[in-house]
Amino acid sequence: MTLDDLRVFVAVCRAGSLSAVARELGCTQSAVSQHVKRLERETGVALVERQPRGVVPTAAGRVLEAAASEGISGLDLAVRQLRDLVDGASGFVRVATGATTVRHFMGDAVVEFRRRHPRVNLEFRTVSSGRGSFDALADGTLDLAWITLGPPVRGIEQRAVAELPWVLAVRADDPLAGRERLGVEELADGVRLIRLPPNSASAAQLDASCAELGVRFIYDTNVADWDTALLLAELGVGRAVVPELSGLATTAGLRLVPLPGLRALPVGWAVRRWDALSPPARAFADTVERFRRTPGR
Repeated sequence: MTLDDLRVFVAVCRAGSLSAVARELGCTQSAVSQHVKRLERETGVALVERQPRGVVPTAAGRVLEAAASEGISGLDLAVRQLRDLVDGASGFVRVATGATTVRHFMGDAVVEFRRRHPRVNLEFRTVSSGRGSFDALADGTLDLAWITLGPPVRGIEQRAVAELPWVLAVRADDPLAGRERLGVEELADGVRLIRLPPNSASAAQLDASCAELGVRFIYDTNVADWDTALLLAELGVGRAVVPELSGLATTAGLRLVPLPGLRALPVGWAVRRWDALSPPARAFADTVERFRRTPGR
């Protein structure tokens, strides 16, 4: 018994004619009859009854036709869905990121991806730490995680997308706002700063970069994310050393002074295995990377 046997049998029951199905399939009536006979041998019962003007299913034939029709419809739908997945036309993409990341790294890419793949379900999840993202990738509950890149993690592949230079964010009327650049040692000389989340990978890399230069910053305010640090700097509450994010240079009332002495912050994707990503997830990652390579597109 084959899927072709069942397809032909269902077609015969619906058409009520062996010859009509033969014409539709472009084969002989004998070939159509062989499909039906093979099913009858397998089931051990007569499935069609020949009449002067065609054939009709027997009681057993109606049982098989109903089951075969439902099964074939389900298989056809599954095949279409699989083709859509291969083409990246449907499916889902689960990404670990936050509002700051979407705003500064993915906004245009998300719009473009949605335009090209309107039937793909995008799901953005906030994960409190890089370790949490790695665990979610490992157990399959996430497809992609946007992270600050760090040391290798067993079972996780990391891919760099961008390196972000560090800047000092200050209010427009701050005495340092007019500087073209600042040396890191100038900030270590009594300048109080807004501290990035101390348990974050970005803060750890900033501290490591400072340690390489033999300097140590002084902090008097702590925040949970980069955007809060920028907002406080713009309000004049303090100064913040942050990565240079897309779209910040034109923020009203805020000035960004480059800190070329600090090692740039690497950011990018973490996945369990790149070769195991679904086509929609790969398309999303590629879209984000493409827009990072061509900012302002």
